[in-house]
Amino acid sequence: MSTLLAIDPGNTASGWVLIDVATRRPLDHGKTPNDELLTALELTSLGAADFAVIEMVASYGMPVGADVFETCVWIGRFAQARTARTGDEPALIKRHPVKVHHCHSARANDANVRQALVDRFAPSAPNHGKGTKAAPGWFYGFAADAWQAYALAVYAADEPHEGTA
Repeated sequence: MSTLLAIDPGNTASGWVLIDVATRRPLDHGKTPNDELLTALELTSLGAADFAVIEMVASYGMPVGADVFETCVWIGRFAQARTARTGDEPALIKRHPVKVHHCHSARANDANVRQALVDRFAPSAPNHGKGTKAAPGWFYGFAADAWQAYALAVYAADEPHEGTA
């Protein structure tokens, strides 16, 4: 089984998901404080995933605040930890191609992307494919940041980039 780690970085905490590349099934996911995720990349099996992708910040010509710059620092730290651990640099992928891939529109928002993922992987499942504790679904336990990381992971698995296939 080949695994892919996708990270949706934030300025203080980041969403992440680990998937089976062949089936696209989520194996593990979470939203973790950045310092803890960095340690996990350096010391646990999470950092040893076969492939890794990180969402990259994109400029749209608008002013940004300190949070965006702090997120950029964390992107670099995560990429450096991954490279030091495995020797492979993670692919840095902007949000735009992920939205177009899943929704066929650059105007798609997070809710549109989430619905596209549900339609593809859990089309007739109740509760958006989350299921219940007794009967977990494909997206069991997913929250906002895990959805975005999963969208990134599926995009990277569907459209292999250097370092992801």
